[in-house]
Amino acid sequence: MKKINEIFYSLQGEGSFTGTPMVFIRFSGCNLDCKWCDTDSSKFTEMSDDDILAEVEKCYSESGAMQSAGPDVEKVQKYVCLTGGEPGLQVDSALLNLLHMANYEIHMETNGTVGLPPDIDWVVLSPKSSAKPAVTDADEIKVVYDGQPDEELACWLNYVAEFYYIQPCWVGDEARRKRNVEAAVAFVEKHPQWRLSLQAHKYLGIR
Repeated sequence: MKKINEIFYSLQGEGSFTGTPMVFIRFSGCNLDCKWCDTDSSKFTEMSDDDILAEVEKCYSESGAMQSAGPDVEKVQKYVCLTGGEPGLQVDSALLNLLHMANYEIHMETNGTVGLPPDIDWVVLSPKSSAKPAVTDADEIKVVYDGQPDEELACWLNYVAEFYYIQPCWVGDEARRKRNVEAAVAFVEKHPQWRLSLQAHKYLGIR
């Protein structure tokens, strides 16, 4: 059984797949206590792997995405994003195999502090400290910016990834949020190995 905070269908708002429809499986619980975390880990439902897959399939069905594809439905790539909390604390090969058998491409957003099972199709490492991560090979590295010095950000280029993103931290204080955006833009302009990631879903007012 796994502790699930919520499962929902929306658009990816961050990184390389921004704007891509997918189902998000938000796991409850984390081994860190980040000040900007927007997941209430005290709330969860215990679900089996079969329950999780059934809810994912329900989300896709209710979205209308499969119906609108018509005769080309088999060509539609279906995505799930495992997020949290820290999904690496609960995700195992059994769940991954079940999702793959149902033809889902699996993405995971992780803080990188725990090892991950193989066969995750797209790994987003979002480190929350400068400590050496257990995950050192990712498709994306996405660092949340909230005032860190440039040298602390730049050190993540030492880890293997296809893309490196700086994402200004979304905070309630509008002035501070604006400063984060301006500083992140300036960093990317100065360090072109990086790209800017914005939490587009928050600007759009969607989940």
